[in-house]
Amino acid sequence: MKELIEQISALGDSFLKAANAQLEKGNKAAGLRARRASLELEPMLKRFRKLSLEAASGKK
Repeated sequence: MKELIEQISALGDSFLKAANAQLEKGNKAAGLRARRASLELEPMLKRFRKLSLEAASGKK
């Protein structure tokens, strides 16, 4: 799960950087990168939720 959290963190940082570039500079390409990153984050976050619930309930 540690590796998954690291991947989420790295992709989240990329998302924030691109989203801010779109917001602050009107960079359309950055908006595309942010949207792509958000699509990649979704399954990772769902997997984290599943693993987190399993860890909380004691399952492996």
